[in-house]
Amino acid sequence: MKRRVAWAALFVLLLLPYSSTLAAKGPIARERGEHPRIAKAIHSLEDAIAYMENAPHDFGGHKAEAIAASRAAIVQLKLALAYRAVKDAH
Repeated sequence: MKRRVAWAALFVLLLLPYSSTLAAKGPIARERGEHPRIAKAIHSLEDAIAYMENAPHDFGGHKAEAIAASRAAIVQLKLALAYRAVKDAH
């Protein structure tokens, strides 16, 4: 059962991208509204990634790993929202 919910959450996540206009009207948008700290964390991580990618230095060799970890965190946060969207729909 948990595996089905996880796959359903991933499916919802892939169908409704976080920043698209479709998501503004869908279940992911509702979850962003229900969990504003998670939505803010995603936005902050996306902003940090853009900053690091454009930075002229490598932050002491930590830049690439920090970007990768930030992207992984965004995926997990979006999966958490998608999971809640599926659970709340049932």
